[in-house]
Amino acid sequence: MNIGEASTNSGLPAKTIRYYEDIGLISPDRTDNGYRDFSETHMHKLAFLSRARGLGFTIEDCRTLLSLYEDTDRASADVKAMARGHLDKMTHKIQELKAMQATLSELVNKCHGDDRPDCPILQGLAGENTAKGIL
Repeated sequence: MNIGEASTNSGLPAKTIRYYEDIGLISPDRTDNGYRDFSETHMHKLAFLSRARGLGFTIEDCRTLLSLYEDTDRASADVKAMARGHLDKMTHKIQELKAMQATLSELVNKCHGDDRPDCPILQGLAGENTAKGIL
């Protein structure tokens, strides 16, 4: 199938598919006239990449995961270690986001949102509330 059909069937933009080809994640066949020709195997890889990227894996992580997927002698412990590391990073990021959310929520709640110029949000961003434990 051509890149348009591959895009439609995989749900990935053609530009993304071209990018994946440029960086060597996929290597579609070429027809006699030079057009890309995606097989079912290529489509499977595109779906794999789409799901992995959807879970937040980096391009290099995806490269490693594809390599592990294609290695029939792989140890599942290697895959699990990689996924565990990614999960740990996600957990840490979620904790950071929750702390950011709590800080911003506190600032928003302290702001009257009226016609007065006094604004705890701007004061907090300027570091003027740090003594009070905000930011």
